[in-house]
Amino acid sequence: MSAAGPFPGREGPLGGQRSTPSDPPGGVFQAADIVLQTRGLSMAFGGLKVFTNLDFALGRGERHAVIGPNGAGKSTFVGLVTGLLTPTAGQVLLEGRDVTRSSPAQRVAAGLVRTFQINTLFASLTPLESLVMALCQRDRVAKLSLRPVVRRVQQIEEAHAILEKFGLSSDAVTPTRELAYGKQRVLEVVLAYALSPRVLLLDEPAAGLSTTQGHALFEQLATLTEGTTVSNCRQKISSIRCAPRVPASLTSMPIVASANAA
Repeated sequence: MSAAGPFPGREGPLGGQRSTPSDPPGGVFQAADIVLQTRGLSMAFGGLKVFTNLDFALGRGERHAVIGPNGAGKSTFVGLVTGLLTPTAGQVLLEGRDVTRSSPAQRVAAGLVRTFQINTLFASLTPLESLVMALCQRDRVAKLSLRPVVRRVQQIEEAHAILEKFGLSSDAVTPTRELAYGKQRVLEVVLAYALSPRVLLLDEPAAGLSTTQGHALFEQLATLTEGTTVSNCRQKISSIRCAPRVPASLTSMPIVASANAA
């Protein structure tokens, strides 16, 4: 990913000179409408420049997709935005506040939540246990231990309701390691969704799923995350079902697409 990372015409191995994000449908974002933004973001691993001077803006309530093949820098971009990686230059702003040096936990607390391309689940816990712990973390009512959360009736009831919404109620007390891979991917998204994020970043959410399963997941997300700002990273534009704006392409080619979903 080059100078402009997900945007075309920037200098570097994946593009030419610097450009700016595409305008949202209906016009340019007002400052108050921008919930997540990067300014001049640059990243290099030793002598390898991943991208330089990346400017990116995500509008409040927007559904956005970042498209690019393996190795294009999609996960690196998500890692920088969420604090798992530190940029070599530039800023990350959440709700106008500079969070470039904030920890991942601080960004989660501020409402910036992500999923991972590879599952990061507790294999020995059930979906219900994992979800109750996530809800208790969100509500700041318990530390990461199952002992105090068993008495959290409100969070347990909410967890059952969320699992029902995402079609996992029948697997609520099944150890995660015994779930089909497709259901594990759904659970990963559920845990992020449960934190009530302002911005939800999905890194290859349908990885490992069949085309039918992937489409079903995106349709669930389109309905269940309504009102939440969502950006997801995918390799193929055909797999995007819940992204009205698709202006970001992490390839050496021009923008893959910029359109409103029907």
